[in-house]
Amino acid sequence: MERLIGTVSRGVRAPIIREGDDIAEIVVDSIINAAKSEGFALHDRDVVAVTEAVVARAQGNYATVEQIADDVRSKFGEDTIGVIFPILSRNRFSICLKGIAQGAKKIVLMLSYPSDEVGNHLLDLDLLDEKGINPWKDVLSEERYRELFGYGTHRFTGVDYIEYYKELIKNAGCEVQVVFSNDCRTILDYTKSVLCCDIHSRNRSKRLLKAAGAEKLFGLDDILTASVNGSGYNEEYGLLGSNKATEETVKLFPRSCKSVVENIQKGLLARSGKKIEVMIYGDGAFKDPVGKIWELADPVVSPAYTDGLEGQPNEVKLKYLADNEFPDLEGEELKNAISEFIRNKDKDLVGQMASQGTTPRRLTDLIGSLCDLTSGSGDKGTPIVLVQGYFDNYTN
Repeated sequence: MERLIGTVSRGVRAPIIREGDDIAEIVVDSIINAAKSEGFALHDRDVVAVTEAVVARAQGNYATVEQIADDVRSKFGEDTIGVIFPILSRNRFSICLKGIAQGAKKIVLMLSYPSDEVGNHLLDLDLLDEKGINPWKDVLSEERYRELFGYGTHRFTGVDYIEYYKELIKNAGCEVQVVFSNDCRTILDYTKSVLCCDIHSRNRSKRLLKAAGAEKLFGLDDILTASVNGSGYNEEYGLLGSNKATEETVKLFPRSCKSVVENIQKGLLARSGKKIEVMIYGDGAFKDPVGKIWELADPVVSPAYTDGLEGQPNEVKLKYLADNEFPDLEGEELKNAISEFIRNKDKDLVGQMASQGTTPRRLTDLIGSLCDLTSGSGDKGTPIVLVQGYFDNYTN
């Protein structure tokens, strides 16, 4: 019988991961046990994805507020630090900011507006039009911002992030001044020592600031790139991708991940006889049309994956074929014609009309976003996701 099910994404439960656990062994056991329990088979080119959080937990990749402060102090000394473009997040940035503030005497906190880099809004864009403010040009003091826009809170979290971040800094014994600008170079009017906290635009910010005369210039990806007083670290991303663990610690993005995915792949091959692709995933990349957040607060969707996940989809659009290539065919004849077209499609469809409307993103970004939505960020208890049939098409 013809198969009628395409891609299937399953959240797989696992034990609570602790520091020192063998994450590869746990993932392999969890997948094999789930297949037996639920009665499904594993296949070549299935994808097993593991959330970065449990990989970092197993590695014990944590750092304290004081260890962050020590690294900040070593880089900036007694200078006033311009902390620019942080995202608005209690989970992602608050503990990092606490550590930065403990390592500084004074911080000039420069926020982008009307939203942060990943879409968390301080205020509605329509308010800027109403007040005649040009966010690409106008620099606002905290006083001017409050005069114009008042004391609004985030619609989902109920937090006034301006006050929240100010209090975090002041409670760490650090002086704070808040300004609003979307030009990173504005900060040089206040200090020449800058810590860029943006994620995906960080290299551009550093380039512009360096050319404009910044003297001490670092990013979150430069903090904790090596162990500080026994801390965890990430040599590539530093504090980027970190999450709040406790009020005094953060869990860093996992490191040395390539060996983890390869060991999982080897374990699954030994236990199932199937060559299964494996990836580690963090935040997906998708926009909430109501909250407007883009979600992607990690530096990459996937810090490591097996070789079979390299590249992007090479797909044709079925509705294009039906409407343009075979408009006079119907039923079984149309199905056969489309199937034959797919079997003989070019290996690289970039620029061809038959592929228009397909998603031009990397496989790891697409699959990682699917996995992030499947596992969720709450209490589902499924840090492992099994994706089956992703590489199938209409002819399979």
